[in-house]
Amino acid sequence: MQPAITPPELIAIALDWAGAGRPATVVEIVDHAGSVPRETGTRMLVAAEAVVGTIGGGHLEWQAIAQARVGRQGDWRVALGPALGQCCGGTLTLRFTPLADAAPALWTSPPPRFVLQLYGAGHVGRAIVRVLADIHCTVNWVDARDAEFPPAVAPHVDVRCVDAPEAEVETAPPGCAFLVLTHSHDLDLRITEAILRRGDFGFLGLIGSATKRARFMHRFEARGIAPDVLARLTCPIGLPGVHGKEPAVLAVGAVAQLLALDPAGAPSRKASGAAG
Repeated sequence: MQPAITPPELIAIALDWAGAGRPATVVEIVDHAGSVPRETGTRMLVAAEAVVGTIGGGHLEWQAIAQARVGRQGDWRVALGPALGQCCGGTLTLRFTPLADAAPALWTSPPPRFVLQLYGAGHVGRAIVRVLADIHCTVNWVDARDAEFPPAVAPHVDVRCVDAPEAEVETAPPGCAFLVLTHSHDLDLRITEAILRRGDFGFLGLIGSATKRARFMHRFEARGIAPDVLARLTCPIGLPGVHGKEPAVLAVGAVAQLLALDPAGAPSRKASGAAG
């Protein structure tokens, strides 16, 4: 099984291979219709001894790798059901191009699924970053405790060790998603208040119980934050139906909640808060 990889990472590897003159074939989905494993624009690199990326796995990918390794070029139109016995039922066209002719410098990536400012490098924060390692997103990970960060993170995770984490709120772009889960309730309060006062967030999740939410809401109301802004605070965090307090479980629920956001950043009904 090949490790998952984000589109920018695939482009970087393709550029590295091309610069080194490494023989390889680019397999790209150039159009599709109906139910298929991956969408148009998805690419995979196939060399004699390595495969980077995926076009969806299964028999389709196995056949595509085999075709690339025998030197196939041009387009291959595939009906997944009749041709490959896959029950997806859709059709797609694969294009096989030698890497030397594929111009990876001109490839573009889809936009990140979301931009996240993540506060807290404790157990749950680290678990969230592990889940996000293979997801095409942008993460600014903030904590004042340098020792809590792992020695290495995915390329799309920007580690920020700062003395005043709440000051980082102003650096986030409009529409940014925020998750607040630090080691201190007082710090959670300061960061969350700064985000609420900005008001232009796409999502704001605060780890904790319903009791914590009630206490924080009372303080925010007393400090004059508008009810319509307060109503957008999600606490507890996590997708409804995902239960458990283990860091990995909380991380899966929180990331699923982010993935359920609509393109404008608002949570769908299924993405509203559950126990966290």
